[in-house]
Amino acid sequence: MSLDSPVSRRLLSDEVFHRLRDSIVRGELPPGEKVKDSELAERLGLSRTPVREALARLADIGLVEAKPGVYTRITTLNRRDAEKTLAVLRALDQLAIETAVPVMTEQDLRQMREANRDFERAVADNDIAAVLAADDRFHAVPIAAADNPVLSRIVEQVHPQIHRILHRKFSTLLGGRNTIEHHDQLVDVCATGDARAAAELSGQHWSELGGHINQLFDTNQFAEAAAS
Repeated sequence: MSLDSPVSRRLLSDEVFHRLRDSIVRGELPPGEKVKDSELAERLGLSRTPVREALARLADIGLVEAKPGVYTRITTLNRRDAEKTLAVLRALDQLAIETAVPVMTEQDLRQMREANRDFERAVADNDIAAVLAADDRFHAVPIAAADNPVLSRIVEQVHPQIHRILHRKFSTLLGGRNTIEHHDQLVDVCATGDARAAAELSGQHWSELGGHINQLFDTNQFAEAAAS
């Protein structure tokens, strides 16, 4: 496409959506912070329209909340929402794995192992962005093999809510060997072709992650200053 061709508003809206979503996940736009489309548009050097569209999409996936005429703010972190989100992700991941294992190829298994080695290196480097990217690549393999567009779309919508927690508390949740070892075990079970065992192992990992997150809420490590 020619450089002189105009960028469609839809593509611009997508770009703004992804930039704001990633800023929320990284905590650059912290939980509870009020945002204004005019100020965000100025920071991005854009008109307000694509920013408003992006904020509406972020509200749809639970990263932004709005009270018309009063405020638009970044959604706060709370235990109830985290538990419900984890329950959905656990079920979706188990469905993906149980569907994918019977049709997974050696290349799929190799991609999972390669992603886990990248994950391991990122953990050693304490590179949070690289950790989350490698983890996404690992889980994307069975999701792609499952060949279920609805499942893929829902996972993409829900994942950022948990990424916010993982990004904020990386050292607590992902700093050890537990996830690396779980990934290796999961690939080994997938390689046997036992779809049910692989799905059960995945479910156990999500349950363990939920337990770690609950401990963080128990110790008030997600306490946020109330938005005025």
